[in-house]
Amino acid sequence: MISTKNINTGGNSTPKTLAPGNAEIKINTVRLETVPYKAGAYNVVLEAEGPALGADFEGFLIDKDDPSKGHYAGQVGRIRYSEYPYSDGVTKRGDVINRDEEILKAIKTLCRDLNCEGWLDAQDEKHNTIESLVEQFGSDKPYAGNFLRVCIAGREYQNRSGFTAYDLFLPKWSKDGLAMESASVDPTMSRVVKYNPEVHIKKAKTQDVASFGTDASASQNYAATSSVADEFEL
Repeated sequence: MISTKNINTGGNSTPKTLAPGNAEIKINTVRLETVPYKAGAYNVVLEAEGPALGADFEGFLIDKDDPSKGHYAGQVGRIRYSEYPYSDGVTKRGDVINRDEEILKAIKTLCRDLNCEGWLDAQDEKHNTIESLVEQFGSDKPYAGNFLRVCIAGREYQNRSGFTAYDLFLPKWSKDGLAMESASVDPTMSRVVKYNPEVHIKKAKTQDVASFGTDASASQNYAATSSVADEFEL
């Protein structure tokens, strides 16, 4: 007999990916990624996961080539620490910007808010390059299991399926509040900025994604891919 009760049309399923907004996340790994449009520039990418959503939620496979590792327990996403990549340069005011120093500041702030400053102290004079230090950070994962309270911003683009998706990043620190803090901070004392789509969403422009290029190096760039879902789905 055909039952007409408890029909799941899929319309109310929980998305598998993180989206712009205020959230709590843990960091599964931290890495550098090159950008195809500026030689020597790096994004600091946080491979993030939200809180576990229970038995009824089935996240993306942790390893699409090895299903035995199971699924993520929460929503996932790749969040750039900064909207723009880090590179050497000079500001309009004439201030000299050093890429490696700025990345090191980002790592220090992450260590502070993820309660792993001891790890960074132990790396003193152990690395010849910023690439080596960040690779070690991603490998050692001293932040594992610790949660951040964040505001996630996003830049709109059209994904391969023709839907609006978001390239995620943390907004710039400002007088309005912080982009992130330890989730252990009393919520009533939180200084994380309240998400505002009018401020934290960058609207899509025509051919915005295509402007990043389609070569092999770009395919490794989250800014140049279609969406987190495209990356995690089989």
